[in-house]
Amino acid sequence: MPYFDAASSLPLHPVARQAFLAALEDGWADPARPHREGRRARLLLDAARESAAESVGCRPDELTFTSSGTRALHAGIAGALAGRSRVGRRLLHSAVEHSAVLHAARAHEAAGGTAGEIGVDSGGRVAPGEVAAALGADGGGAALVCVQSANHEVGTAQPVAEIAAACAAAGVPLLVDAAQSLGWEPVPAGWSLLTASAHKWGGPGGVGLLAVRKGVRFAPPAPADERESGRSPGFENIPAIVAAAASLRAFRAEAEAEAARLRGQVDLIRESVPRLVPDAAVVGDPVRRLPHIVTFSCLYADGEALLHALAAEGFAVSSGSSCTSSTLTPSHVLNAMGVLSEGNVRVSLPPGTPAAEVDRFLAALPAAVAGVRAALDAPVAADGRAAAKADAGEAGAVAASVVVDSLGRPCPVPVIELARAIGKVPVGGVVTVLADDVAARLDIPAWCALREQEYLGESPAPVGAAYRVRRLS
Repeated sequence: MPYFDAASSLPLHPVARQAFLAALEDGWADPARPHREGRRARLLLDAARESAAESVGCRPDELTFTSSGTRALHAGIAGALAGRSRVGRRLLHSAVEHSAVLHAARAHEAAGGTAGEIGVDSGGRVAPGEVAAALGADGGGAALVCVQSANHEVGTAQPVAEIAAACAAAGVPLLVDAAQSLGWEPVPAGWSLLTASAHKWGGPGGVGLLAVRKGVRFAPPAPADERESGRSPGFENIPAIVAAAASLRAFRAEAEAEAARLRGQVDLIRESVPRLVPDAAVVGDPVRRLPHIVTFSCLYADGEALLHALAAEGFAVSSGSSCTSSTLTPSHVLNAMGVLSEGNVRVSLPPGTPAAEVDRFLAALPAAVAGVRAALDAPVAADGRAAAKADAGEAGAVAASVVVDSLGRPCPVPVIELARAIGKVPVGGVVTVLADDVAARLDIPAWCALREQEYLGESPAPVGAAYRVRRLS
C-alpha cells in the first residue's frame, strides 16, 4: 500500500537502523558513570548531541534530548514560562499550532496564567505584524511566543525570521516547533527555543529535541534530575538518540534534491484535484509551503468514509476532517483558516515516492469521492450549481424562505441539505439551516464561498444554531 502519511511519521531510515544496531553494543551503560562502559556510552551520547546540534544550528550544550517531540514542547513551554514568570505570565501562540501547544496553554491557564491566540490568514499563515501588535512595544507582559516553522496539517511555512524579529524587538523569546520542517531545511535564525521529533525524519519514535539558547531564562519544570541538564529527567535511550542524530544528518543530505522532486508531484496533485473532483478545494498556502504536503477538502463527503475508500484502493492518507472517528470537532487548523473541513484529505509524500503512485492516486480519487457522495445521496452533478438549478426547476422556486432542520445530523449532512434547499428559493430568497453539529459553523460559510452564495450569519437557536444563507444565483 502506498504510504502517503509522511507528515505523521516515517519508517526508520536505513542509516538510523544501522546506527541503532551499532550503538547497542556500547550504548547500554550509564553515561554518568566514570567507568569504562559509562565513558563509552558518554562518547556516543556526546557525539550524537554534537551532530544534532550542527543540524539544528545551535551549540551542543544548548541541546537536550527528550522522550518525544510532545515532551520537548511541554518542557520548553513550561521552562520558559517559569523562567520568565517575574516578567509576565502571558503565553502567545498561533491558532494553528500542534495540539501539544494548545494543551500546554490550557495547563498554563489552569495554573493561573493567561494565554492568547494569534490568528492566521486563509492560507494558514501568521502575519508578523499581528505578532508585533499582540506584543506591543514592551512585550505586553508576554513571557513566551510559540510559532511552528511549518504547519502539520496543510504544510504552510511560517515567516519565522520576521516573527523572530518582532519578538526580539519586544524582548520576548520565541519558541519554534520545527517538527515538520527540520528534516527538510534549516530553521531561520532568531529563535530562542526550538523543538523537534525524530520520527518525522526517519529516526526512531521516542526521541525529541529541545534547544534553548544561552541567555534565555529557563527553569526546568519539576520533577527534575541531573540528566540532560535537568531538562529531561530519566535514563537516556542512547541507541535511539544516536539513530535519531544519524538519520537527521542523512535525511538533510538528501533533502534538497528530494524536495525538488516531491514538489513537482505535489504541484500535480494541487492542480489536478479541483479539475478531477467537482466541489473540491485545495487548502494551505500555494507557494510558501513544505514540498511534500498537500491538503484538500471535498464538499458533501464524509471524511472517515473517504479515508476508507482510498484505503480500499491501496492508499494510506490522513485527514483533519471532523467526520473522522479520531476527532469530534473540526480540525482547529482548518477552523482557524476558515476553510472547508468536510471530506478533508492530507497527502504527505515520503522521500522516494514514485511518480507512478501519484498518478495512480489521482486516477483512483474521483471514483472514491463519487462513491462516498453517492452513499450520502449528495446533490452532486458535473457542476454543483447546475444541480441546484435543476432542483429549483422541479420545485418551482416559489418559497421566499425555507427552513432546513438538520438537528442531530452529523457532518456533512447539514451542508448536503443546504445544497438541496438552495434551489427551492428564488434568487434573493433565504435558506435557514438548523444544526447542532459543530462542523456546520465552519462548513456552511465555506460552502457559501465555494458556491458564490451570501452567508448572512449565525444566531442562537433553542438547540444548536441557525445559519442563514441568501441565494445569489
